[in-house]
Amino acid sequence: MSKNRISFLLLPVLCLLMAWPASAQYNPDKVNKKAAQLYSKALELAESDNFKGGIEALQQAVKIDNKFEDAYLSLAGMYGELKNYQGAILNYEMAKAIDSIYFLDYNLPYSINQAGQGNFEKALEAVKIFLTITNLNETSRKAGEYRQKCYQFALDYAQNKKASDYKFELQNMGDSINSSVSEYYPTITIDGTKLIYTRRVNNFNEDFYESGRLNGSWSKSQSLAGNINTNQNEGAQNISQDGQWLIFTGCNFPEGHGSCDLYISYLTAEGWSTPENLGDSINTEAWESAPSLSPDKRDLYFASRRPDGFGGSDIYVSHRLLNGNWSSPENLGPVINTGGDEGTPFIHADNQSLYFTSSGHPGYGGDDLFISRKGPKGIWGKPENLGYPINTIENEGSLVISADGKTAYYASDRADSRGGLDLYTFQLRNDIRPAQTLWVKGKVFDKSTRKGLPSSVELTDLSTKEVISKLQTSETGNYLITLPKGKDYAFNVNRKGYLFFSENFPLSQQQGDTASYTIDIPLQAIEANAAIVLKNIFFDPNKYELKPESQVELDEVVQLMKDNPTVKIQINGHTDNSGKAADNIGLSENRAKSVTAYLVTKGISAGRLSFKGYGDTLPIADNSSAEGRAQNRRTELKVVSR
Repeated sequence: MSKNRISFLLLPVLCLLMAWPASAQYNPDKVNKKAAQLYSKALELAESDNFKGGIEALQQAVKIDNKFEDAYLSLAGMYGELKNYQGAILNYEMAKAIDSIYFLDYNLPYSINQAGQGNFEKALEAVKIFLTITNLNETSRKAGEYRQKCYQFALDYAQNKKASDYKFELQNMGDSINSSVSEYYPTITIDGTKLIYTRRVNNFNEDFYESGRLNGSWSKSQSLAGNINTNQNEGAQNISQDGQWLIFTGCNFPEGHGSCDLYISYLTAEGWSTPENLGDSINTEAWESAPSLSPDKRDLYFASRRPDGFGGSDIYVSHRLLNGNWSSPENLGPVINTGGDEGTPFIHADNQSLYFTSSGHPGYGGDDLFISRKGPKGIWGKPENLGYPINTIENEGSLVISADGKTAYYASDRADSRGGLDLYTFQLRNDIRPAQTLWVKGKVFDKSTRKGLPSSVELTDLSTKEVISKLQTSETGNYLITLPKGKDYAFNVNRKGYLFFSENFPLSQQQGDTASYTIDIPLQAIEANAAIVLKNIFFDPNKYELKPESQVELDEVVQLMKDNPTVKIQINGHTDNSGKAADNIGLSENRAKSVTAYLVTKGISAGRLSFKGYGDTLPIADNSSAEGRAQNRRTELKVVSR
């Protein structure tokens, strides 16, 4: 159904309440009687939404009387209802050719169909003609002015994007996913191998279905296993990036707080668990819907109509606390929310790009899709319209984007739909893509016993020292954390009583597609002779002054020392075999000394610290390659005593 739907199927006196212009050449009283009978039949069919039948009757009518302007106008209206914009345009132009004066009132619906076809210049021209009518009522004038603003926005947007060679190619996801009923609200795991979506079953019940991707093809979808689907309406869902949680909207459930609440289900060996209401910290007597979970499971974005918003539906965020509960939701504020409706938020795997729909920000009309990017200190940037033809004169719905930042999925009822809404996929323009996002997954375990360890996993932007993601592993030590490309990261894993694990991911200059990482992490208990390599301690070549990016890792060491006040450590410096051996000994010792000096400035007693330089005497890799030499240039932390 078109946005701000206005039906133009009836005679002018019925649809626009306009008088028949005295100067018009067309006279409806002189229409052939048989053609008029077919016209009446067509209107009856249209009133029962049988537009195809109505079109057939009208086509017969204009064959009998090819000057029957009202028939062409109603043909145009019915084609418009079927979103056959080109058919609508052709019939409006047939009508206009008969009598342009009589047609004057119809420049508004004509403009809407021109815009539906993407012809915004013609649409703007037509609506301007419509607004020249002197006796327009207030409703019609406001409708015309609203459309004029939308068409001008479309033209301005296209002008600003003129250099783009982007081609929008929408692809139906096929019979494995889509059926004769409606499918909508897609959500995918970070590896792109599992798709979960809502299907309308038996015309009223909403259930979840899933499909797996193997060798580039989607498997035949099946109802989700377990206890999640019921005879109630479950929909508007979001799967966590690791595929273990499903948060969704349940409406009119017996234990609900309001009309629609948010629920959570967990993946078990037997399928999805019985849903649990997320509780009164999130759910209210108002409407809550459209959840989207951040990749680290710490932030939950959703839409709500609670009374403290800016108007209509607003987007909120709730934070998961250390005890597992959710904080009181925070409104995302006036940069995101307007007096209109904002909804269907989707936070990408990069944890920085938020996509959502809005009827309040400037756009093509009704609900358009927008992107806002998170800036320094978590401040959301000004939303940007995704542009035509992603946005159209129709109401757009939920959008999800794969981890590569290129592939988008959403629901639409296009001409090739199997029935109702179908799921489609397309490639995003470069300028509205999120950051390509890799990920690292694995298991944290005790190095001695090999038993999984629940631990804290943290990813920090080395340039800003801002924590990008922080999560807890599962009880068995399993983790997955996302790595948005374009930045350099420190990756640390911590558990009380153990030395932390350190890794470095230099992704700021990385080009091309890169495989994600699987890293199983053996944590060492804090005991004498236990040692780790500090992967995020940086020096310029042949220098021993610490680079600023080292602070993130050094502060981890400071915290380790404070948490274990009796522990003594030694910092060991190592180099590759470039240069003279004596120079390497001196350089490695000075580097180790710089680390201990930093720790002292942070309040760690010098009596608990020692340092030693080994130069190139203890290599851990072959010095014949650049990669091997890089591994040999390292800073180690060794426990002297506990």
